[in-house]
Amino acid sequence: MLTAFVNAFRTPDLRKKLLFTLFIVALFRVGSVLPTPGVDAGAVRRCLDPVLQGGSGSSIYGMLNLFSGGALLQLSVFALTIMPYITASIIIQLLAVVIPRLETLRKEGETQKITQYTRYLTMGLAVLQSTTIIALARSGQMFPGCNEVLVPNDSILILITMVITMTAGTAVIMWFGELITDRGVGNGMSILIFVSIAAAFPTSLEAIRRQQGWPTFIVVMVVGLIIMAAVIYVEQAQRRIPVQYAKRMIGRRAYGGSSTYIPLKVNQAGVIPVIFASSLLYLPVLAAQFNPTARWAQWINANIAQGTHPVYMVGFFLLIVAFTYFYVGITFNPKDIADNMKKHGGFIPGIRAGRPTQEYLQYVLSRITFPGSIYLGVISLIPLIAFVLIGANQNFPFGGTSILIVVGVGLDTVKQIESQLQQRHYEGFLR
Repeated sequence: MLTAFVNAFRTPDLRKKLLFTLFIVALFRVGSVLPTPGVDAGAVRRCLDPVLQGGSGSSIYGMLNLFSGGALLQLSVFALTIMPYITASIIIQLLAVVIPRLETLRKEGETQKITQYTRYLTMGLAVLQSTTIIALARSGQMFPGCNEVLVPNDSILILITMVITMTAGTAVIMWFGELITDRGVGNGMSILIFVSIAAAFPTSLEAIRRQQGWPTFIVVMVVGLIIMAAVIYVEQAQRRIPVQYAKRMIGRRAYGGSSTYIPLKVNQAGVIPVIFASSLLYLPVLAAQFNPTARWAQWINANIAQGTHPVYMVGFFLLIVAFTYFYVGITFNPKDIADNMKKHGGFIPGIRAGRPTQEYLQYVLSRITFPGSIYLGVISLIPLIAFVLIGANQNFPFGGTSILIVVGVGLDTVKQIESQLQQRHYEGFLR
């Protein structure tokens, strides 16, 4: 692997791509700690220290803060980070199922149009989210129990400037992602998410060492490596369905006759079901903030808000399983695949073309989705279980959304660099 790294930097164009990616990542991290105009950085720091020591995962904004690498609670220029883009992408993907126009664009490969719609929706969500965050900071609800004044001057002009700054920060992050995709190593948005989450690892690990001591820290590191190895194994696992293409005579030449396969991953849905389930569980918590004295609001605050109650864990697990089946069902269409295979003369050995192929693919997909959904649910509960057992904060690095994204993006990036090395006749990272 060390030889592969050396070869990557020896290749001029690949070296330029790697250095350019590192440069954009450095700018991204600078913007993540740069305070938004109008925010008292000292007051934010004094309010933030107790939250970090007690675990920022207990906040209903833990997921947003996770994707921002801590930039959200610092009220920085990049406080919203890539979260509005993720939300917009998911919404567009879901709308493509119910809006024929989007479905047609997706089938025709009009990715630029879909990307344009995603950008517009991202900016709208960024305005909405920045307004909400600033309102929470101004009212003192961003850090419950902290009496510091985070926004000393709350004039309309200052508040509008803050909204514009955070929204512009989201636009700059989208631009950074596209630059990495075009001129860097690729997967620009994914790499920025990777960097945001990985930036929180040292803080989380240091908090565990400081609160629990070296023995617990060493145990956490060993367990973390085991979890990471298991996640890599499952993420790479796939069921390969063989496909054979019949030979066709066109004039005097024979075409087809090749064999390939359809790769069905065990985790076909990725990390999307975890984000869906977390967002859905945040809704009643947010609703409870408007009427905290009501009986239903007290029940929600006692059983769901903190995230360590058995009711929350069971509900979280069941929602992940349900959303996994839902998301796989709308993103993988066995009927379209069966029709395309039949159109091009392809068939699965032992299975008739057409409807029998569709039913077979649906059967295999449902069998694979079950262990995949259980796997996602178990991995997502690891931070919550760690919080109960060792008192680590709920942004426990070796589990949940963080480890799924870090491993997934890391594997994809390594594969891209590997393919570019192999094009130049070098041995890659994976042998």
